[in-house]
Order: sequence, then C-alpha cells, then structure tokens
Amino acid sequence: MTHSDSAAVPTRTWIARGFGLVEDIVYVGLGLLLAGSSLSLLVDGVVTFAQQLGTGTLLINTVGLLDRILTILLVIELLYTVQVSFREHAVVPEPFLLVGLIAAIRRVLLLTAEFGHVGNQSEITFQHFVIELGTLTVLIVALAFSLVLLRKRGTTTAAERT
Repeated sequence: MTHSDSAAVPTRTWIARGFGLVEDIVYVGLGLLLAGSSLSLLVDGVVTFAQQLGTGTLLINTVGLLDRILTILLVIELLYTVQVSFREHAVVPEPFLLVGLIAAIRRVLLLTAEFGHVGNQSEITFQHFVIELGTLTVLIVALAFSLVLLRKRGTTTAAERT
C-alpha cells in the first residue's frame, strides 16, 4: 500500500461520515415535515368532520372525508418509512411497498366512490374508469405479491449502507 493509498482511507471515511450526517439531517427534516403535515391534516379533518356533522352534510361529503383519512394514513406510512431509513441506515423495501399499496388502494376507493356519485356517465368516461380500475387492481396485486415474497424470504434490506 502506498502513502497516497493510506491517506485516501481516512479521507474516504471522513467524507462518508459527512454524507451520513447530511443524510441524517435530511431524514430528520423530512420527518418533521411529515409529522407536521399529518397533524395538520388530522386537526383539519376533525374540525371538518365536526362541522359537517353539525350541519348534517356528513353523508354528502363522505368521499372527501375518506380521502382525508387515507391521505393521513399515507403520510403516516411515509413518516414510518423515513423513520426506518433513518434508524437502520439501510434501504428497506417493505415500507415503500406499503406506501405504494396504500396509495393504490386509496385511489381505487376514491375512484369508485366518485364514479358512484356522478350520474349519467358517458361511454368514454366509463371506459377510462374501467381501464384505471383494472390498472390499479394489477398494481395492488403486484405490490401485495411483492410483500408476501419479501416476508417469505425474510428479506428486509435491499441495500445496506455502512
């Protein structure tokens, strides 16, 4: 090993630690933003729910309430993903798959709820609905299958960082 090779090792270690620190700062910032967003959405959802319950418009606005609840769940799952990445210093696929699964299910629920509330759909609108619903169904099955495979294999880490 030459002198330049041995000098490169501490330099690489120092640079890697610096990047690790930046990564941790970004994860903490993302976590704070996601936590603040989820709390804000929750408080606004509770206030909106109470107002609609008081005015008797809750049933009319069920789709909006469902959207809000699923959005909060999605943000919380993203927060969990950031937490796992921060804690493990590894890319763990399972939380990302769960976020995708929740997002796809959220879209299916909202799509079907919105389609049921709109009267006299045109043939083209119906075709778009069926295509999107079919695509989302395939996506949900693929994500669920991926989660099952990961759990059967016991794989939790796709790429571990040192």
